[in-house]
Amino acid sequence: MTLDTLRRNIRFLIPTIAFVLLFALYIGTHPRGFSTYVVTIWANQSALLVFAAFAQFFVVLVRGIDLSVGPMVALSNVVASYVLAGDGASLWLGVVAVLGTGLACGLINGVVVAIGRIPPIIATLATGAVYSGVALFLRPTPGGDVNSNLSDAMTYAVGPVPTSLILIAILVAIFVVMLRRTAFGLSLYGIGSSEHAAELTGISLANTRIAAHALGGLCAGIAGFYVSMVTLTGDAGIGPSYTLNSIAAIVLGGISLAGGIGGPFGVVIGALLLKTVAALMFFSGLPPLAQPFFEGLILALAIMLGSLGLIKVRNRLKLFAQ
Repeated sequence: MTLDTLRRNIRFLIPTIAFVLLFALYIGTHPRGFSTYVVTIWANQSALLVFAAFAQFFVVLVRGIDLSVGPMVALSNVVASYVLAGDGASLWLGVVAVLGTGLACGLINGVVVAIGRIPPIIATLATGAVYSGVALFLRPTPGGDVNSNLSDAMTYAVGPVPTSLILIAILVAIFVVMLRRTAFGLSLYGIGSSEHAAELTGISLANTRIAAHALGGLCAGIAGFYVSMVTLTGDAGIGPSYTLNSIAAIVLGGISLAGGIGGPFGVVIGALLLKTVAALMFFSGLPPLAQPFFEGLILALAIMLGSLGLIKVRNRLKLFAQ
């Protein structure tokens, strides 16, 4: 590996090394050690954040931020608690309805941002409040039912490999091909790198942003679906943690909040790293009341790192303009 290659990939290499070390430490401190059961439980919990982080990733890639990720996950989870209790065709129609809920919410976000020309942070804060309200209206208290056979298939293991890791691998493969081999994927990076240059090449800023938000909404729908698979219930109150954690995860994975930098592997590593730290603290002997403090500290540091990177990019642009 050359020095230039190392520099280009340093954003990804550092969190990857940190994840490997911390995961080894987690397995070493777990009372049951390394086993399919332990890895499956860890993978299922991590997958929830991976899917939510992808929802944030596509919006950040085009210089946005989505504060409605958590509410979209919660609303999709609530819808799932109503439509995933059946069997046969009705069950699969329910899956489509859950994913469609996330997609529709993301599409609304994209239209408000791109057509309404409202800053993403304000637009998604407002739409997120609406989605949370709808979720609470539909499910004031946790409840509902989910097909247990589908849940088992989604949360157990295929041999020694957790199903959740297989789902993550499939999603990563799809997104890598899309981002590297399609005009849409290149458009996302183009807008994130330079809106003006992207527009000069004929890329539609509005349409691409709408599509990015819609894709993010679909990923939030996947996250909401998988929450239902893990918990077997619907809960309108799960949203807030997913919004903050999704931002922290992509920053830890080397994705720039300035847009145009990062990829699916970084999203996964950032989410796995964050979840491994949380799991490690659980088994470290820390008092339960102290754990939220340290988790919040890690979130704050991750978001600060992302903000510092954004400031550096803006300073360079100002210097170039002079």
